[in-house]
Amino acid sequence: MTADPEDLRAQHIRRMSWMPRLYFSAKPEIAAWAEPWQREVHARARRFEQVRLSETCFVAPCARLFAEPHREIEIGPLASVAAECALHGPLHVGAESSLNPRVVIDAGSQGVVIGEGTRVATGVHIFGWNHGTAAGLPIRAQPVTSRGVRIGDDVWIGAGVGICDGVTIGDGAIIGLHAVVTRDVAAGAVVAGNPARKIRERG
Repeated sequence: MTADPEDLRAQHIRRMSWMPRLYFSAKPEIAAWAEPWQREVHARARRFEQVRLSETCFVAPCARLFAEPHREIEIGPLASVAAECALHGPLHVGAESSLNPRVVIDAGSQGVVIGEGTRVATGVHIFGWNHGTAAGLPIRAQPVTSRGVRIGDDVWIGAGVGICDGVTIGDGAIIGLHAVVTRDVAAGAVVAGNPARKIRERG
């Protein structure tokens, strides 16, 4: 039985939302409708939030971008934001970087910067803020601080990783599956574990 064209298109949208690489490699007959569809998604995001979206980036319609004034989100050329990501600026995502499904970034006042060509796998959590833990004061009343997070170019962040406020990750680093990154990672280092520790050099 031949699928209804509208149903087929809806399935293509779901598939691209969870696997944005398919958008960038789409056949001409799919790109003919997918590119105008993405322009509509971008326009809808701009209507409500302070976002700067490259015309060649991909944003899943079920991603959540929260970017009030002074907390802008910028997504660079050929970058992608997949399904069910939740992003709160200030955030910069460099060219050709990808945020895979269910990435959560809460950038704090000092922001999160992700370089070019970086891969952020499914379920990564990045926090550019923290709050105090002093005894004698309820957690809900602790003061909030923010130092921000900086992630370089050509970094691979494995699924389920947590990255804490104040961390800088150098170019070319690799962060292993489910690692918790509490301190800076040097360029080219491969780290894993909780807390993340260097296990080797890349290459």
